[in-house]
Order: sequence, then C-alpha cells, then structure tokens
Amino acid sequence: MESHCEPVTISFPDLRYVFLDRDGVINRKAPEGSYVWSWKDFLILPGVESAIALLNRSGRHVIVVSNQRGVALGLYTRMDVEALHRRLEIHLADFGAHVDAYYYCPHDENQCNCRKPKIGLFEQAFRDFPEASPSNSIVIGDSLCDIEAAHCLHLPSIFILGDPSTAKSGSQQAIASASLVSNSLIDVVRQYFDK
Repeated sequence: MESHCEPVTISFPDLRYVFLDRDGVINRKAPEGSYVWSWKDFLILPGVESAIALLNRSGRHVIVVSNQRGVALGLYTRMDVEALHRRLEIHLADFGAHVDAYYYCPHDENQCNCRKPKIGLFEQAFRDFPEASPSNSIVIGDSLCDIEAAHCLHLPSIFILGDPSTAKSGSQQAIASASLVSNSLIDVVRQYFDK
C-alpha cells in the first residue's frame, strides 16, 4: 500500500493524544520473523519510562496501538499479550508513568480491518476517547505501516529510526513520508513535548 499524501504539519501544543507503536518504540524489536510476548524478552528501550512519564505529566493521553501477528500464528495467545501489558503497567508505575489504553491486532495479514496500516484499532480508540481527533493526535512508530495508518487518518506522524539491524523493509519510504524523524521516543518527547 503506497501513500501519496503529504506529511501532516504538527502543532505540538495542541497534541493531547499520543499513539505509540509498541515493538521498536517502547521495547526492543525482535528480529524479523520473531516476536516479543513474554516479560523476560521485553527489553524496554532507554528513556522510555521517562518519556511516558513526561507525556503523562503534560496532561497528554498515551495510547499503544500494536500489530500482534504472533497470536494468529499460534506462537502466543491474547492472554499472553494482555499479561505482558499488565506487567508493563506495573513497571511503568515505578517511574510515575502509565499507558492510558492498549489496542492490538491479533490477526494475520488480510484477515481484518485492524492490522496496521488499516485503521480499525485507531477507530476503536477514537470511540473510547471521544475527545481525540485528527487535530489533537499524533502517531509515533518505527515502521511504514504506522506512518501509512497516520496518513489514512490525516494524523501527523513521527518515524523512530531505532536499531538498523531490526528495521523492516519500507523504512526509507517511511522516513520520506513521516512528518518528522527521530532516533528514539525520549528524544521526541524532550525535543517537542517537554516545553
């Protein structure tokens, strides 16, 4: 799916809802073909706890939106995903941080309307958070599907470069298509949100 949209201009003071991809933004992404589903393998990236705490303290909502294809492949279950997210919340609480909501797609490709770059997960979030809108939301992700979903919703986007060894194909297109590019979530928050 190619995006032919221009990146959306960002007005950071207006942003109240921050949609984060999980693997590659919050935690270290597994190599292609592998999946992170247990806490022992969930390696949080440097500065993530501080970044989320800063977003919380600024009054912004932090919402995780993640493709979890490993469920469809039978590698782990929905309960495993939800248990991991509960454990992450316990960990974040030690840093005065929290995620307001988690949405994930457990399906394989072409089986649903929620696997990014499709927008079903975002639509669910907009129903649950009725004050969220394209004018006050942003998507931060590390893959082309995150940036394409943002474009479909007319949301600004920030592409996280991350570790080149785990980058998915389409990274160069994502860099060109995103509103902004950064090295990490903490860099984004310190540069643009911590004002």
